[in-house]
Amino acid sequence: MATVSPYGSWPSPIDAALAASHDGRPEYLGTVGDEVWWTAPRPAEGGRRALVRRRADGTEESVLPAPWNVRSRVIEYGGLPWAGVPRPAGGPLVVFVHFADQRLYVVEPDGGGQPRPLTPLSSLGGGLRFADLRVLPERGEAWCVMEEFTGESPTDVRRCIVAVPLDGSAAEDRSALRELSGDAHRFVTGPQLSPDGRRAAWIAWDHPRMPWDGTEVILADVPEDGGPFTGAASVLGGPDESVSQVAWAEDGSLLYASDPGGWWELRRVAAADLGDARARSHALLPAREEEFAGPLWRVGMQWFLPLPGGRIATVHGTGTNTLGILDPDAGTLTDVEGPWTEWASTLAAHGGTVVGLAASARTSYEIVEVDTASGAARVVAAAHEDAVDPAYLSAGQERVFTGPDGREIHAHVHPPHHPGVTGPEGELPPYVIWVHGGPTSRTPLVEDLEIAYFTSRGIGVAEVNYGGSTGYGRAYRNRLREQWGIVDVEDCAAVALALAAEGSADRTKLAVRGGSAGGWTTAASLTSPTARDVWACGAISYPILDLAGWAEDETHDFESQYLESLIGPLAEVPDRYRERSPIHLVDNVKAPFILLQGLDDVICPPAQCDRFLAAIAGRGVPHAYLSFEGEGHGFRRKDTLVRCLEAELSLYAQTFGFERTDVPRLELAP
Repeated sequence: MATVSPYGSWPSPIDAALAASHDGRPEYLGTVGDEVWWTAPRPAEGGRRALVRRRADGTEESVLPAPWNVRSRVIEYGGLPWAGVPRPAGGPLVVFVHFADQRLYVVEPDGGGQPRPLTPLSSLGGGLRFADLRVLPERGEAWCVMEEFTGESPTDVRRCIVAVPLDGSAAEDRSALRELSGDAHRFVTGPQLSPDGRRAAWIAWDHPRMPWDGTEVILADVPEDGGPFTGAASVLGGPDESVSQVAWAEDGSLLYASDPGGWWELRRVAAADLGDARARSHALLPAREEEFAGPLWRVGMQWFLPLPGGRIATVHGTGTNTLGILDPDAGTLTDVEGPWTEWASTLAAHGGTVVGLAASARTSYEIVEVDTASGAARVVAAAHEDAVDPAYLSAGQERVFTGPDGREIHAHVHPPHHPGVTGPEGELPPYVIWVHGGPTSRTPLVEDLEIAYFTSRGIGVAEVNYGGSTGYGRAYRNRLREQWGIVDVEDCAAVALALAAEGSADRTKLAVRGGSAGGWTTAASLTSPTARDVWACGAISYPILDLAGWAEDETHDFESQYLESLIGPLAEVPDRYRERSPIHLVDNVKAPFILLQGLDDVICPPAQCDRFLAAIAGRGVPHAYLSFEGEGHGFRRKDTLVRCLEAELSLYAQTFGFERTDVPRLELAP
């Protein structure tokens, strides 16, 4: 018989340390011969990313010991930070980015040698950074994107495609890095080399567009003498068409993912048509309302992968992603069978085998191998292991709510759940609305011990994919254009109030939390004249709080003009920037809140928190501020994650009136 206990007070085997230990997921899958390689999170090792290999015999090993940290800072969000090739003798040759100094290094892990630097340091601004690597041993080079700061400002930066000598001759000599593309565009991805080696294709875009607004495919010739690319020209895409990925098929045709019809779809340009000024293309499948790509937040993301024989592995779906094998000639798309309901934007292959990263509502991300001949799929690495009895996990529910003007709002609802405890009869649980970052992003429905940390204690969680989220077509994500701080705030409040109206949540015990753009929406919700009364409290992490400051000089280059579309041109609507900024609306704050900030954050800098706290001081609003040395945008260290989860739980306990003796009491200052 279940024990009856107030919601929020339930005992749970999922403590903050356990949840923090499982934070993060594998990333950047690749194959080196018949081996599978990837980067893996290490929260307990200072949050570094380890480079891991799975040998052909199934054994796994970390290639580099701590403190090596394989992670790029190009556009701050990073990109593909490693690449490798097999060799007939001596084992793999691998090039990678080390986070601490952002230099490229080469290592021969089977040779026992230490990593050797390939690129120099630069003391100017953010230095030299690299991402989206290709190792070309026949040329003695690695090709990649280089980000080079030209001044001290975060926007004093240029990007181009470079060739890095593998012999180390550029380790101390910037002039030995051969620029291949020039810097005609502000942003570029790494080059894709055609099967015959004569052409290179890449994606480019410029301010004020973000890559999900409009990008171009650039095609150039690759000279035989090894000189810079020639004849570079835009052949696909445009200011209102988002090309997210480009790749070559083995027959010399060019494949790409783009959204001319409002949904990202797979398209092809025949080899014979690539000489045209604007290449003619056709869709590989009839128009369908689902996405075959997503927002290009990091250079090197992959949603599709050409396979031998002309087939294509592709991640696709609406609001959720599956992996399918597309046969363009037959016009068929066959989805991989298995328990996984979400596939990440990273793919690799060797021979007829595809390797992807997949999860479900009951499992964390696993590395899955698919035999494209038989369709059989199996987990080969990073296998999910139940860190806790699954009976303690809440079954997430995909829901569609109705918002203002009758618009649809997609969300995942995780009710409170415990196998041995229930709430008192007639009592409704508190609920926390989780707001994802981006805001051009999406929350997938996958196992998350951080959610279970709360639901197993009797606190419901609802993840809202508010208007502006990806996965539901361009029209859905365009709802946020010039409406940031309005549509997102309204959608989150609408879901919370709907849960209360249907009898799932206590109307007086609703909280909102989020980080980055989600931190903005959380702060905007607490300061909104129309939404503030919905919320009993809020947890704000590394937020944007002052739009004008962020737009002018307080963020990095990649998002420095993002607000032109989210809010409107600053020069034309300056009042709108002030009217929506939480820092100018502190008089509206009535609910207790916690503010969490990394002191090394260059995307949402701590200066904004400092100004907000100064503005709120003396107004009698209970609040706490926790800042963390060594943390940037998004927390990675286990001790930081533990402190934040426990502080958040204490905030809810004090606000909602239940007891928690298993976490330190958060001191809330008036």
